[in-house]
Amino acid sequence: MNLHYLIIYIIETLLRVFPFPCQTGLIKIGDPDINSPVILTCNYHLTVEGVKRAIKGIDVYLLVANSKGINVWCSATGGRFTNHDVISVLKTSGIEEVVGHRNVILPQLAATGVEAKIIKEKTGWEVIWGPVYAKDLPLFLKDHFIKTPKMREVEFPWKQRIEMAVAWAFPISAVLAIIMIIFRSEAILPVVFLVWIISFLIFISFPVYSRFLKTEGKKIGFIFFDFGRGSLQLIIWTILMVALAIYVVLSGNFSWRFILFWGFISFIVVLILSIDLMGSTPVYKGGFQDDRLLKVILDKDKCKGVGFCEEICPRNCFEVDRKRHIATMPRADQCVQCGACIVQCPLNALYFKSPNGEIIPPETIRKFKLNLMGKRFVKVEEK
Repeated sequence: MNLHYLIIYIIETLLRVFPFPCQTGLIKIGDPDINSPVILTCNYHLTVEGVKRAIKGIDVYLLVANSKGINVWCSATGGRFTNHDVISVLKTSGIEEVVGHRNVILPQLAATGVEAKIIKEKTGWEVIWGPVYAKDLPLFLKDHFIKTPKMREVEFPWKQRIEMAVAWAFPISAVLAIIMIIFRSEAILPVVFLVWIISFLIFISFPVYSRFLKTEGKKIGFIFFDFGRGSLQLIIWTILMVALAIYVVLSGNFSWRFILFWGFISFIVVLILSIDLMGSTPVYKGGFQDDRLLKVILDKDKCKGVGFCEEICPRNCFEVDRKRHIATMPRADQCVQCGACIVQCPLNALYFKSPNGEIIPPETIRKFKLNLMGKRFVKVEEK
């Protein structure tokens, strides 16, 4: 990891909750020629730098499309990375004058908002869905665009959990530090330390309690708390409080005021970190999003086993029988209701169904994207 990338990685991980746009257009990696592959990504700066780092030493063209500085999955799902943005960069970047083919590799997670069929109709470019993670691009290119099931699946490994812990801890600790300056300046460093400790404990231990998280029953008042059936976050808070009580007793400076102050501060931190905890992971739909209650339905009469669903599902829910030309969902319980399979199916053989039996057709999923509160109010206009 070179120093330039390391600095960008640290700064933009600390400020991950904010958009970080970079310039759109065409970038040459290595010494590409007329036959070199074309990779397209969003203009979230950290993503672009990560892709450039992953394909360093390979001769390719990299297209950066406008996503308003938001990462691929969030921008595509939220209507900020659309067909128009992909078409625009294909038509204005000059890429059509420097390559002799019309194949463009898009990040798989863009499939929730970018329709391969529309891109083909409007530009003549054939969309190839690349792997979920940029690190797999070299092998994907070497194997002539063949993706393994592992390349298709999103995960939440320790590195990503650390990144998310940092992304939450930094802004929370910054806000609390400002508050402490006003009310109790001597507590600034302990409060900041507490925020980071709790944040790391909650995200690092995620595999321990993730099985207990569920899609229903998280609403308390007007706020969602992902405590789940295991409530490990509350257990962590209880352990911290017991440890604090033991410390003050052994130090001979027991004070109920001290205990109550730090108990209150730490509990607030736990609550903040537990607001839509599931939505902070790539393996669950967020608690704010009504789509978490929906179920993907496969219409077997319409299905012809085309295979887009299997290719772009980030949880490997689908299997396609190429001989019988039919798809199945043997791992439907892993679905995160992203809607990518519905958006991409050319036969409209997939749709959402709500718990009360309401059908949400493919055209609705394609046209209306999710806003920050998880409501399908963002209308995507055709241009």
